[in-house]
Amino acid sequence: MKTMTTTAQLLEQAVAALELRPSGASYSGSFARDWMQHARRETIVKHSPADDSPLAAISLSSLDDLQQSIDASVEAFDRLRSMPAPARGGIVREIGNQLRLHKESLALLVTLEAGKITSEARGEVQEMIDMADYAVGLSRQLCGLTIASERPDHRLLEQWHPLGPIGVITAFNFPVAVWAWNAMLALVCGDPVVWKPSPITPLCSIAVQQIVAKVLAQHDLAGASTLALGGADLGMKLASDERLPLISATGSTEMGRSVAATVAMRLGRSLLELGGNNGLVVAPSATLDLARRAILFAAVGTAGQRCTSLRRLIVHRSIEAELVSSLVEAYRSIRIGNPWEEGVLVGPLVNQAAVDSYLQAIEDARREGGEVLVGGSHLHRPGNYVEPTIIRMPAQTSVMLRETFAPILYVVGYEELEEAIEIHNGVPQGLASSIFTSDLREAERFLSSRGSDCGIANVNIGTSGAEIGGAFGGEKETGGGREAGSDSWKAYMRRQTCTINYGTTLPLAQGVEFDL
Repeated sequence: MKTMTTTAQLLEQAVAALELRPSGASYSGSFARDWMQHARRETIVKHSPADDSPLAAISLSSLDDLQQSIDASVEAFDRLRSMPAPARGGIVREIGNQLRLHKESLALLVTLEAGKITSEARGEVQEMIDMADYAVGLSRQLCGLTIASERPDHRLLEQWHPLGPIGVITAFNFPVAVWAWNAMLALVCGDPVVWKPSPITPLCSIAVQQIVAKVLAQHDLAGASTLALGGADLGMKLASDERLPLISATGSTEMGRSVAATVAMRLGRSLLELGGNNGLVVAPSATLDLARRAILFAAVGTAGQRCTSLRRLIVHRSIEAELVSSLVEAYRSIRIGNPWEEGVLVGPLVNQAAVDSYLQAIEDARREGGEVLVGGSHLHRPGNYVEPTIIRMPAQTSVMLRETFAPILYVVGYEELEEAIEIHNGVPQGLASSIFTSDLREAERFLSSRGSDCGIANVNIGTSGAEIGGAFGGEKETGGGREAGSDSWKAYMRRQTCTINYGTTLPLAQGVEFDL
C-alpha cells in the first residue's frame, strides 16, 4: 500500500475504492463527511486517533430508525429460515468473496479509524473472510443427534432450527471481525442480524454493511443485515426488544452487566464477550527468546487494545532479571507512529479517554509500589500516542485487578508453580492465559482443572491471536460467551428434541403404567 502523507488523502483513497460516496454528498475543507445527511438526527464528528484530524460527520440512528431495522429483520427472518442451510451458505460465500475484493480498502479504513497498524488491520479483515469460509462449510454440518430410545419401536432425535433475528453489539478494538464472528454464523443458521457497532468506529461498520447489503439485496434478503449507529441508549433499546431472542454483546464488563440484566428480564439469551486481564507464566525451563517475542506482541500489539492483550507477566524469580532486561531493551527499540507507515509496530490509542486511563493506571501502580522500568509517558504530538510500559510490581496489587486498555505490562515474580497459578487466577476476569515451559508436567498442570481458570489456555504461545476454529470466550467477569468456531453455532439456533413412535403400542417412558 502506498504511503500517503495525510489522513484526508488516505480516507479519500478508501472511500473511492469502496464506492461509499453517495450522490449529493459533499466534503468540507476539514474533510468531514455527512454520510446520511438527515438534519433531524444527532451528528457526531469522528476524528482520527493518529493525528486528531476530523474524518467524517456521522448521523446517528434514532430510536425510530432502530425499530425500522428490527422490523426489517423480523420480516427477513421468514424468508431466510425457509432457505436450505447450504443455500444460506452460498450467500455467505458471496459475502466473503466481496470482502476479498475490498480487503485492502477495508483494512485502510480500520487503520484510519481504529489506529491499527497495517498488518493488523489486514489481519482483521482476513478474519472476516476466514469466518465466511468457515460458515460456508458449517452450513452443511448443522447436525443433531440420533439418541437411543428406551421404548421399543421409537426413535429419539434432536434437531436444530433457526433462532430468530439477533442483535449484535460490537466494540471499537475489532470494529469488523467480531461482527463477522456472529453474523457469518447467524446467517448460515438462518438468523438475520441487527448490528449496533461502537460509535467510536462507525465508518468501518458503514462500509461492511454496504458490501453485505448489496449481496443480500440480490437474494431478496435486504433486511437480513441492518445497521444502527448510536451509543448506549440505542444498545439498551436493542437489548430490551423481545423480538430479538439473542443479544451478543462485546465490550466492558459494566456494559455486559447492563445488557445481561435487560435481556434476562425478558427471558432472552445473551452471549457476552467482556473484559480480559490476561496473565502469562514463564517457568524456569522456558525458552526465553520464544517467550520474549510472544510477550512483546501480546503486550504491545494493537497498542494493548485487545481483550486478549497481555497485562500480567508472572515470571520465576530465577530468570526474572534476564527476561525483564531483554524485554526492556526490546521495548526501547519499538517504533511508534502513524499506523499506516512502514515499520511502525505501535499506533495510537483510540482516543483521549484511553490516554487518560493509561496515565491513571501508571500513577496508581506507582502509588502501590510499582517501578516503571520503561515507558510511562504520553507522547506530546498530534494523536493519542503513548509509550509501551513495563512496571515491576511488589505483588499483585489492586491496579492489576482491573483491565486497562493500553500497552501496560505488570511484572511480578514467583517461586513455585502453585503460587504462579494462584496469582494468575486471582483476578475477576478469565479470558486468555499462557504458560511458557519445557516441562510437560508444568504444562499439563496449567491446563488441568486446577490450573488456568480462563476460557483460553495456551502453552508456549502468547495470550493473543486466537484462531477462529476454536470457540472464543472466557469465564468469570469475561461473561461466559463463546463465539467463532467449535460448536459456537449452537448459540444461534434452537434445539428441538423429537420422539417418533413407528409402532402400534404406546409404551410410556420410565416404565410408567397408565391403563385406560
